[in-house]
Amino acid sequence: MMAKIVQGRGFKGVINYVLDKDKAQLLYSEGIRTKDKESIIRSFIAQSQMNPISKPVAHISLNFSTQDKKRLTDSAMVGIAVEYMKQMGYDNTQYIVVRHQDREHPHIHLVINRIDNDGKRISDKNEKFRSTEVCMELTKKYSLYVASGKENVKRNRLQEPDKTKYEIYDAIKATVPKCKNWKELTEALRKQGIRFEKNDYPFNGSQIDHSCSYSKIDFQLKQNEKAQDIQIKQENIHSQNQPSVLESVSSALGGLFDIQPSGTDYDLDEAELLKQHKFKKKKKKGFRI
Repeated sequence: MMAKIVQGRGFKGVINYVLDKDKAQLLYSEGIRTKDKESIIRSFIAQSQMNPISKPVAHISLNFSTQDKKRLTDSAMVGIAVEYMKQMGYDNTQYIVVRHQDREHPHIHLVINRIDNDGKRISDKNEKFRSTEVCMELTKKYSLYVASGKENVKRNRLQEPDKTKYEIYDAIKATVPKCKNWKELTEALRKQGIRFEKNDYPFNGSQIDHSCSYSKIDFQLKQNEKAQDIQIKQENIHSQNQPSVLESVSSALGGLFDIQPSGTDYDLDEAELLKQHKFKKKKKKGFRI
């Protein structure tokens, strides 16, 4: 579950947007006359005039994974939306919950009045940070599928500069594991036309994604280098411990062709003579009375 928050100046535009979408469904409302769109707009405006501010509109979309599509009935999504609103401090104001069917993934739109029922302005301090925490909490509470970030984004729907950002992100993610230093990475990316800049859009790594910051890429490259060094050492140790072909043959033949180490003080013929000499002495001793 993820939330996207936008602030706005007027209710007419956002109400027309969320309700004019194909197959848009008004699932729930609080403190709003819902006879028609005009009634909804007038209800929001009337309350916002109790304490005029520059941006009285909060437009929040709650997005869920396609993995949860069958589970997310209209009533389930309303329940999650109401709980989200309460934890965000929007439980004492006007709002509507609208479900859209124009995307593959389930999602709803919340239109909220930042002026509450008592005429007080609802604070937006640290709103996005708080929203992220609430989304994580509700995702765990309802055992919702946890999407893997950028990997699930529909590339074909992106516009510039996001389209280029994602192209760079994909290239970095695919290339970093194959490199062990910045020289190799730079050369590999250069071949793909990437210098942390593409299509005249300059980016630093952290602007593309937190996982693409200099420190994180540098750490991964060093880990790659260490892993390669360990692998090379293991291969060397393994090769040193392997017996030679001649030793293997000798072992297989039960020592039939045993070979004396170099540097010995006697050769095979001398060894045989010594054995025979010892045998003769033992034999001679055996006949004494």
